[in-house]
Amino acid sequence: MDHILKLQSSIDSLFGNGVSKHLPKDVEMTFSRKTGRIRTVMHNGKLLCTLRIDGGLAISPYFAQMLMKSKTFRENCVEINKDAAPFVQEGRSVFCKHVVKCGKNVRISSDTPILFKNKVIAVGRAVLSYEMISDFDRGVAIKVRDSLKSRKEEKEP
Repeated sequence: MDHILKLQSSIDSLFGNGVSKHLPKDVEMTFSRKTGRIRTVMHNGKLLCTLRIDGGLAISPYFAQMLMKSKTFRENCVEINKDAAPFVQEGRSVFCKHVVKCGKNVRISSDTPILFKNKVIAVGRAVLSYEMISDFDRGVAIKVRDSLKSRKEEKEP
């Protein structure tokens, strides 16, 4: 199976049908030497995503912003209020009480982009599902894995 097709079907199955059409055409991929599987996907020297061992995708805030063109993709995101935005940008967790809007596709341990004013400011792993985040007003909703601030300081390996 073609690697691009595999990547597209992963994106569609994780984030909703048709989301993968927002994947840029000219992506570069690195592969695992041992298994031959896709490791990372880059575009213009910027990281789009890495593939997890469990078949999931760890997407970067840069890639999440590209995918925002898709309405379906927005159902995977949470929108936070202005009180939490500066902390989340620095890589702090998102708490339930700061979530103003939560997409219906947010599931436990799914990759979840965090939005503020329609811009992706961070990406994390959901600790709770859509229903729980909507119901609770305390506790961590999303553990941030990657945020805009942490990206800027990042050194090339």
